[in-house]
Amino acid sequence: MGLGWLVLGLGVAACVETGSRVDGDSTDSDPDSSGAGGLRGPGATAAEVALPGDRPSTDTEWSAELPSGPNGPIPFIVVDQFGYRTTATKIAVIRDPRAGYDGDESFTPGSEYAVVDAASGETVYTGAPAAWNGGAEDPVSGDVVYWFDFSSVTAPGEYTVQDVEQSLRSVTFRIDDAVYRGVLGHAVRSFYYQRAGQEKAEEHAGAAYADAASHLGPEQDEEARSWLARDDPSTVRDLSGGWYDAGDFNKYTAWTASYVILLLRAYEASPGAFTDETKIPESGNGVPDVLDEALWGLAWLGRMQLEDGSLLCVQGLDGASPPSAATGPSYYGPPTTNASLRGAAAFAYAAVVLGARSEAELQSLGDEYGERAARAWDWAAANPTVTYYNNNDSREPGSDGLAAGQQEVNDTGRLRSRVAAAAYRFAQTGDTAYRDIVDENAATLVPSWGPDQWQAEEQELLLWYSALPEATESVAAEIRTRFVTQMTSSDGQYAAAVAERDPYRSHLQDYVWGSNQSKGAQGRLYQLLEQYGDDAALGADAVAAAEGFVHYLHGVNPLGLVYLTNMQIAGAEHSARTLFHTWFAHGSPWWDEVTQSTPGPAPGLLVGGPNPRFALDSCCFDESYCYGAAEYSYCSESWEPPLDQPPLKSYLQFNEGWPANSWAVTENSCGYQAKYILLLARYAR
Repeated sequence: MGLGWLVLGLGVAACVETGSRVDGDSTDSDPDSSGAGGLRGPGATAAEVALPGDRPSTDTEWSAELPSGPNGPIPFIVVDQFGYRTTATKIAVIRDPRAGYDGDESFTPGSEYAVVDAASGETVYTGAPAAWNGGAEDPVSGDVVYWFDFSSVTAPGEYTVQDVEQSLRSVTFRIDDAVYRGVLGHAVRSFYYQRAGQEKAEEHAGAAYADAASHLGPEQDEEARSWLARDDPSTVRDLSGGWYDAGDFNKYTAWTASYVILLLRAYEASPGAFTDETKIPESGNGVPDVLDEALWGLAWLGRMQLEDGSLLCVQGLDGASPPSAATGPSYYGPPTTNASLRGAAAFAYAAVVLGARSEAELQSLGDEYGERAARAWDWAAANPTVTYYNNNDSREPGSDGLAAGQQEVNDTGRLRSRVAAAAYRFAQTGDTAYRDIVDENAATLVPSWGPDQWQAEEQELLLWYSALPEATESVAAEIRTRFVTQMTSSDGQYAAAVAERDPYRSHLQDYVWGSNQSKGAQGRLYQLLEQYGDDAALGADAVAAAEGFVHYLHGVNPLGLVYLTNMQIAGAEHSARTLFHTWFAHGSPWWDEVTQSTPGPAPGLLVGGPNPRFALDSCCFDESYCYGAAEYSYCSESWEPPLDQPPLKSYLQFNEGWPANSWAVTENSCGYQAKYILLLARYAR
């Protein structure tokens, strides 16, 4: 704390992504001497946290002939910038923009396309692009699209796709069965950057992101007080640890429990994908780092549990950049039914997963979490309707100011939490009373029109339960049959994939806030269809469909943008250079965005994604509310994009706060991250 800025003089590393903000803001100046916390200096970059499997990008020429727009280079040939597995469906998307911010650009593909070995310059495959949907304009992207299928290229190596006649090419990408190894490692280690109360030591975080442990000062996380009795020192509790939930630093019990479950599920579903070498403090302890990360979240959930078994619902933290500079007090909300049920679910699932490990220490932790699950369940059963609406005076007088996001749920939400807790408790204990709860609700937990992007977690829970040896056989069979039937009969699911309804090969029914989370969830549904479909042709289609969502997040989208931050270190030529985040804040001379001389945000954070429902804050249309504030000038800017665009172009690389509200487009979330990890792990080796 209070160390000031220590200039390391490391020089500019090759992996820093080039470019500057479209609005002209400069982030190239030296950090202000008033900064506090860690060790940093001009030129320190993410290169210092390279992971096994990383192959930093060295392609500096891919965008030389491309026009530029508000999101950077406007590409005409888009591919997965990390690459493809050898057996994957490989389709380069060739785009002719017609509507949206790049609608004034145009591109007519030549008749011959080639896959070229990047090292030797040798052409290894040629073919003709095929017009998608007969050359019709896609209303979701505003593009006319062509496909170039090069799936027959399977030899490991580095390649580009080239338009032979027009001398235009894609970014360089790899074909290799281990192509996503480093990418997954960065995605997992991003949780480390989100840890509260954890020193970001230079050896783990890199000099660019080193920082003292945050929120450990007076009246902060180790001395958190009840929001309902802020002046009462008897309410002090140690609630240190956990993760910043998103771009803000608050922590939410039910959501954290869901993140823990998703990380545990990713490990259980794809144990071979995860290593013990992502360079977090626990690396090298013999435990996959994804489990170490889940244990970090579980430890905080344990601190949120009271002696009677209930779990506190939320913890509000002060924000600053860097996080260690935050000095404001931390407060917590009261226990609730939903928080306790979600905690019971995470504890019980942890007991199952840790109990299956060989390490005595992990087995002991599994026993502890099993006991915590029992106490949380019992309290929730005795108190089935206890709620608390944080930061909402209209529903909970006096709650305004406690955290930001609303973590409370309705009766349906509590039922879903109860069924989840029951399923994991059944797996943990074998008690058929828990099985009965799942059986009673299995037919209604996912609505008849589902599953879709909104019910992926509930659907996976039911399928997971159906695979338990002691699950009720008839119910388990019905769960699997219903899932396959609904997926294959719904117009927005398998039928949309087979009909090739989306030219970018990742069809969604709805684009809203957090669309990249929906991409991860929808892709996971196809992975489950492959697993439970029991049909070879169906399974092959499902694999191709699922990987389409991976490729979308890795650059097969109208922006040609990898929706992960600062990933040139892992091979991305054009990744998100900024996001809404309290640490990597707008105006920061150091972390605002990736430039030639500033590191920008930490690597591997999945941003929210295109949001056609984005709007400026309502104060921009009611001057009495915010006129006169310095930020009011944002209201007069056009913000096109993300405004007035086709859904897939409703995105801008910006991180301005209120009233521009960039969090609705570029903010990260541990939930987005965990769903992406679950999806990607299936293909990482």
